[in-house]
Amino acid sequence: MTEKEKMKCGLLYDAGSDQALAKDRAACKELCHAYNQTPPSDRARREMLMRKILGKVGSSFHIESAFWCDYGYNITIGENFYANHNTVILDCAEVIFGDHVFLGPNCGFYTAGHPLDAERRNAGLEFARPITIGNDVWIGGNTVVLPGVSIGDGTVIGSGSVVTKNIPAGVVAVGNPCRILRPITSEE
Repeated sequence: MTEKEKMKCGLLYDAGSDQALAKDRAACKELCHAYNQTPPSDRARREMLMRKILGKVGSSFHIESAFWCDYGYNITIGENFYANHNTVILDCAEVIFGDHVFLGPNCGFYTAGHPLDAERRNAGLEFARPITIGNDVWIGGNTVVLPGVSIGDGTVIGSGSVVTKNIPAGVVAVGNPCRILRPITSEE
């Protein structure tokens, strides 16, 4: 089994010494760099680059610079997606964003994790768990979403949150670690 196959299966893998993964990351970083250097007024080039970077893309999206990801091909964005400045997606596993998702500035989505055992961690091993964000989700600025987390439809995550566990649909959640404050009412 290759390191990429291990990565996709959620097993421990060595991303640092695998040439195929290194090549994929380098190609993605070049595209991200080109995107981040393209003027905001050159919308056609920016859209073309982002469609090259990301695995699946809806017809309507806007991603502010700077944007960085590891591989790109593991990222899916739905319709009417917006990411504010300084979005970072470590997409060693799938990261799926539904329709009408809005990200505040400085948000991070990290599918990669490392063993707690120092010997395995020092050997360069890591693991990846998918992240899924539902439809109609708003994630406030400076939020971090950790490996394996799902956020349900219609949920709002408050700024500065560290999302360590799944958050259900239709709630306001905030904090470190992120906790549910209350349901969202129809009047809101």
